[in-house]
Amino acid sequence: MSERLVVIGGDAAGMSAASQARRLRSPGELEIVAFERGHFSSYSACGIPYWVGGDVATRGELIARSPEEHRARDIDLRMRTEVTEIDVPGQRVRSRDLESGTEAWTGFDKLVIATGARPLRPPLPGIDARGVHGVQTLDDGQALLDSLSGTPGRRAVVVGAGYIGVEMAEALLNRGYEVTVLTRGEQPMATLDPDMGRLVHRAMDGLGIRTVVSAPVTKVLTGPDGGVRAVVTDTDEYPADVVVLGTGVVPETSLARAAGLPLGEYGGLLTDLAMRVRGHGNIWAGGDCVEVLDLVSGRERHVPLGTHANKHGQVIGSNVGGGYATFPGVVGTAVSKVCDLEIARTGLRERDAREVGLRFVTVTVESTSRAGYYPGAAPMTVKMLAERRTGRLLGVQIVGREGAAKRVDIAAVALTAGMTVEGMTALDLGYAPPFSPVWDPVLVAARKAVAAVRAAG
Repeated sequence: MSERLVVIGGDAAGMSAASQARRLRSPGELEIVAFERGHFSSYSACGIPYWVGGDVATRGELIARSPEEHRARDIDLRMRTEVTEIDVPGQRVRSRDLESGTEAWTGFDKLVIATGARPLRPPLPGIDARGVHGVQTLDDGQALLDSLSGTPGRRAVVVGAGYIGVEMAEALLNRGYEVTVLTRGEQPMATLDPDMGRLVHRAMDGLGIRTVVSAPVTKVLTGPDGGVRAVVTDTDEYPADVVVLGTGVVPETSLARAAGLPLGEYGGLLTDLAMRVRGHGNIWAGGDCVEVLDLVSGRERHVPLGTHANKHGQVIGSNVGGGYATFPGVVGTAVSKVCDLEIARTGLRERDAREVGLRFVTVTVESTSRAGYYPGAAPMTVKMLAERRTGRLLGVQIVGREGAAKRVDIAAVALTAGMTVEGMTALDLGYAPPFSPVWDPVLVAARKAVAAVRAAG
């Protein structure tokens, strides 16, 4: 008899798992039923700011595989259908068709939970007013574009200055809006240390994006027509014709919580290395709804990124399909940009290192993306953290112009390998004047970190 795999969630992790399982097992061996409550499957949420900003011409370019393409591969993908309950002992899920309201139970032999994350929407007066937008899904992106085309004013306020906040600030700037970014943090990009975030702040101001720090939003004001007209902080009021929320996300695990499945400190599902939910032999979870092991700190973290979600899906699909694969963990690598400023980080910030009780040294170097004499050489700043006693690399942050961000991959590999900063100085990196100085900026930072470790005894 064939088995049935049920997948909750039709985006990166869920459909990667379904597709990989299908590659390994035929329809006669494994029936696959997937539920997705939205209008789209297998799309790039990370690309939404670039679609809104006009760098990506159409919504369709962000869709990797349509529902019809999945169905052609013998995956029964049921769109606009929301799973409302997981019955773990009974091995079944309850679903509701969002168009007809019809409810039904579907049994499973194996279950994949890929419910993603939900945007943080602070419970403030006026936060649900017309003209206030989140940007988590393609539907959200379309609603924002419709709002932009239907709004005569040109003043935009972005609440939050993380990855989504700075990317949406750029998108709105590209569309000719006067952009103000409000953040409760000390500097934009709280994933960086404040001294590196200050470089981002300075660059955003230089680009014409007004960035206001230490400015928690208290309410959203509306006009007589019910549309947004201003955003209010503790100390000021900022006129707005459109508001975009970039206040972060949390794991969407309400179904899992109700079903009694194990959750971690950040509310994400806890899994083993095979992405199997702990204590449950036939349930897997992946993507933005799970917590993963931080290989540098040794602790569980919630790191919602599409790269991880696709890897989780591949691991889950391989295991469901009868193979064996593992996801060992992450080092926390992420890159972004605002206009021509590139921003990157991997590993631990100073605050992270202190929280896990590590003693460390930090160094910061100024360098260029190419040989200084070669046309187009642009400045970059590299900050590096190393463990004080051992010299083990703990983290790297980079802010600069063209050619800066992807250098963080050097550090990501070094972190994954558990290298010391002294070991990094011998890395055989590619060199030619159009691509790098003879000493790459990351290696310059490593050399300086070696000296700091030695000086610290």
